[in-house]
Amino acid sequence: MAPRSRLFSLSALTRAYQRNLKALVRATRPARPVRRKAAVPLAAPVAARAGAAAPGARAPRSAAVRGEWLAGVAPGPAGARRYHLYIPPGLAPRPGERFPLLVMLHGCGQTGRDLAIASRMNRLAARERFLVLYPEQERVANAHGCWNWFERRSGKAQAEAATLLAAVDKVARRQPVDLARVAVAGLSAGASMAVLMAALYPHRFCAVAMHSGVAPGTAESAATAIAAMHGRREAQLPEPLQRRVAKAPAIVAGGAAPIPALQPVLPPLLVLHGDADGVVSVRNAAATAVLWAQALGARAGAVRTLQRGQRHAMQVTEYKARGRTVVALREVVGLAHAWSGGAAHQPYSDPAGPDASALVWAFVARQFDRRRF
Repeated sequence: MAPRSRLFSLSALTRAYQRNLKALVRATRPARPVRRKAAVPLAAPVAARAGAAAPGARAPRSAAVRGEWLAGVAPGPAGARRYHLYIPPGLAPRPGERFPLLVMLHGCGQTGRDLAIASRMNRLAARERFLVLYPEQERVANAHGCWNWFERRSGKAQAEAATLLAAVDKVARRQPVDLARVAVAGLSAGASMAVLMAALYPHRFCAVAMHSGVAPGTAESAATAIAAMHGRREAQLPEPLQRRVAKAPAIVAGGAAPIPALQPVLPPLLVLHGDADGVVSVRNAAATAVLWAQALGARAGAVRTLQRGQRHAMQVTEYKARGRTVVALREVVGLAHAWSGGAAHQPYSDPAGPDASALVWAFVARQFDRRRF
């Protein structure tokens, strides 16, 4: 059976490579006018429980959201990456009007479509009038569909971050995107990549949200990523941000907060994590929040417990600089490795948790009308 298994793996790898190559060829051809098609309902396998998909099952009808689901391909330093863009129904811009864009990065074993259904972010986008971009990781780049946030030693992480930014730019050229109101969020590996993008390109994002992730400077290879996920490595920020922190004058006098010298170049961060997460240790959440807050010269407020109805409670810590919350940490009691408050019967989704999509958008929207320091 072993030779057959190797042949099967080689065949799958070849097909993935050919698909990626064809996508790259299509992406580099001269652009043609885009003819919009009718909306495509989103569908994904239904799980009997969070984290396990039920073969052959269909998504509930409530998962389908009206609107346009446009496919595209963006070439970049890491090769071509496919993406889907959700445009809410009736989103017709007035002259000069542009809309916010939220980039949503899926976790390992997921696709962008899976995350769209589990998070129900498109429903929120239809109500609040913003666009949602779902990039897709290629299996030829990672066999498990993970974003390679940890491959910093080889440079693959930085290349993928640049390619994802290229997808943002391509969408912005074709759609009425307000580049001053672009945010990035992710789950698990997508969460770590989201924070890496915000650290590498801080002026491009007004906010970032990390759901069940790891600080992207904590690992530099696949082996160290496993230890980092289990909370066995000291949390670190990426090197570019570490250098900026080292050069910044952190002045503390008479118990006053440090001067937030880096706030003009570092977006606010929302951290969401479950304290029952057996895949990524919850220790990563607080460690990342503290590191980001230190870089912004922010101080922690009192820990509060919030609960809405029968949903899981949250331990909330806000880090403020000059009266503004620049880092928010929300640790969800009893939440495993899943999107909090997500759709029922979906992998990596827990409907009993607080609505993470609403929390992410509320945090992002608060940054729109605030001037950077």
